[in-house]
Amino acid sequence: MAMTHDTRMATQNWILLAPALVLLTCFILVPAAAAIYIAFTNDALSGFAAAHPHFVGFKNYARLFSDEGFWNSLAVTFLFVFGSSIVGQFVLGLGSAMALRRPIALKPVFSAAILVPNAVPEVVAGFIWISMLAGGKYSTLSRIVGLLGFAPQNWLESAPLLMIIVVNTWRGIAFAMILMTSGLSAIPTEVYDAARMDGATPRQIFWRITLPLLRPTIFLYMLVSTAGTIAIFGLIYTLTRGGPAGATEIIGIYIYNQSFTAYQLGYGSAVAVVVLALSVAIGAIYARVLKVQV
Repeated sequence: MAMTHDTRMATQNWILLAPALVLLTCFILVPAAAAIYIAFTNDALSGFAAAHPHFVGFKNYARLFSDEGFWNSLAVTFLFVFGSSIVGQFVLGLGSAMALRRPIALKPVFSAAILVPNAVPEVVAGFIWISMLAGGKYSTLSRIVGLLGFAPQNWLESAPLLMIIVVNTWRGIAFAMILMTSGLSAIPTEVYDAARMDGATPRQIFWRITLPLLRPTIFLYMLVSTAGTIAIFGLIYTLTRGGPAGATEIIGIYIYNQSFTAYQLGYGSAVAVVVLALSVAIGAIYARVLKVQV
């Protein structure tokens, strides 16, 4: 029996999607299912539980919600995501995108300076910033503030959370700028011309035209950036390893410490499952509050 056109197209679409579905299943769905299962056990990397794990029900979750370290890591993660992704990267990325739409001097150099950090691997970026923020009079930042009369200090100890926010903002401006540039390019110039003819000021144009029309792009950026920032591990681990005293122990490092430093795979998996649920909830909130379909 000959296939209809719709059936043939549907078959072709499934064939094209098959490799992506296989990868999605192998690297996302199966590990997520395994983490959910392990979270209900006392599985570990050493000891009797490693050889003979058994079902413990919601014991790991009960421990989790009474663990001060877990709540500290959630608070640190919230501040880190809010400061670097929602505020730092978004504001500077949008500002850079709007600046690049204007005729400015050395425009290619400005663009390259923003794009280069995003091309640097996390670990390499971490070591670069360690040399800038380390203690002693020979670190880059200490030399700069020394010119202003301030004593040198170890910035990763005196202001650790602020420093990792600055470093992550530096790395992520390019992503925000690219998305905001694409969103600004989609806004018809006729809308701006009509607003200027009606006597609108630049501030009114920004708040009443640019931002509302950028809402789909802002939604997409917030969703992707928030999820990506929550999942950051290598950069912070290279810089501080979560210290000092848990001041920069974001949730990813907390999961790592519980799973592979304390050898408690069951408990670490429970934390990972809770973080997955929170990430899904945050995505749903973005979609509902902004009321944008992407």
